[in-house]
Amino acid sequence: MSGEASASPASAGDEGPPSGVPGFRVWALPGLPEVRPGDDLAKLIASTEPGLVDGDVLLVTSKIVSKAEGRIVEAADREAAIDAETVRVVARRGPLRIVENRQGLIMAAAGVDASNTPSGTVLLLPEDSDASARAIRDGLRDALGVEVGVVVTDTFGRPWRTGLTDVAIGAAGVRVLDDLRGGTDAHGNPLSATVVATADELASAGDLVKGKAAGLPVAVVRGLPHVVVSTSGEDEGTRGMVRGARDDMFRLGTSEAVREAVTQRRTVRAFTDEPVDPDAVRRAVAAAVTAPAPHHTTPWRFVLLESAESRTRLLDAMRDAWVADLERDGKSEESIAKRVRRGDVLRGAPYLVVPCLVMDGSHTYGDERRDGAEREMFVVAAGAGVQNFLVALAGERLGSAWVSSTMFCREVVRDVLGLPEGWDPMGAVAVGHAAEEPKARPERDAGAFIEVR
Repeated sequence: MSGEASASPASAGDEGPPSGVPGFRVWALPGLPEVRPGDDLAKLIASTEPGLVDGDVLLVTSKIVSKAEGRIVEAADREAAIDAETVRVVARRGPLRIVENRQGLIMAAAGVDASNTPSGTVLLLPEDSDASARAIRDGLRDALGVEVGVVVTDTFGRPWRTGLTDVAIGAAGVRVLDDLRGGTDAHGNPLSATVVATADELASAGDLVKGKAAGLPVAVVRGLPHVVVSTSGEDEGTRGMVRGARDDMFRLGTSEAVREAVTQRRTVRAFTDEPVDPDAVRRAVAAAVTAPAPHHTTPWRFVLLESAESRTRLLDAMRDAWVADLERDGKSEESIAKRVRRGDVLRGAPYLVVPCLVMDGSHTYGDERRDGAEREMFVVAAGAGVQNFLVALAGERLGSAWVSSTMFCREVVRDVLGLPEGWDPMGAVAVGHAAEEPKARPERDAGAFIEVR
């Protein structure tokens, strides 16, 4: 890579690598005036006589796109602007917020920026950077008759790495990702996870010559025509570069992750037949047994029903006991069948867990009131353990449903599973992968559940 910040195509110094050696050139584009709201960026770039040729890639700093599109607000409104641009808070530390903005990007302060803009103002990101890139590409084709790619860039910090770099937030006419999966490396090893972020690499290359304070907001890359794609048809833009929530293992900050897991824990009543990872369930149990408990006890036991045979044997025995109870209550066959069907959520799950309460370490007072309170403390601790378990399962991307049915036939459950007499089954938890997205939970006003004294 070569090129001074003020270089032009004809005077960029070294003409490139030796013949036959892969390489490219990158230089900043001089002569661009201060951009103002309403300016046509393609015409401004064309007016600098940039000497563009087919296959070049233009790297355009998002700030000049925002200025041209009038995305300027008063600095006093910065916090309100961040709020307006924010879809969700990913992490917060003091006044600093890392958020997902309306463009789907995860970044500090939703991309609202006070640099390279007149004093007293801040810039918002373009509303649709892909559309902005298309407008510049089309405008340059009309003005100069060239087929180029355009990447709109912005500066990002990165998890686990110190320092900033430019990445692509919009693109047109550029192959933004190079999917090498299915190929092999130089040693013949299969490539199963290699997808190169070509547009981000181009953005970073341009940042090396544009700089942050040199007043050179546009760079040109030449020598990589294979990354420029036909302008016909639908342009993919940068939408596919944003990792989806399901595949994002680092979606939240620590405190936000805890709140997200709690609020996103939902009762799942229909599961796919995808197997459950037993290690994930064991990790959830490890979280469960950190719950508070009286007298430094450990009143939880979790029975994992990992074989289909064990699940069927238990559920059949529970069904028979339940039917016998309902018949003794005088329920009709139709009523009994309807009630028994409610237990189908357990039969449809590929994995079952029976949490049990043990009273080891409890105190006996010989007083009905105090002994009753003692048991209640242990029951509350058992519930806390189950809640930890359910939340941890949600964190493992597993759905669950806590069903109380084992509490109505504890002797049957103990007998079928061979459990000690002192183990009290506290329901059963169906575990698996949700067959469909859960319905939206009705909003609840927390204030309605609070009394302050």
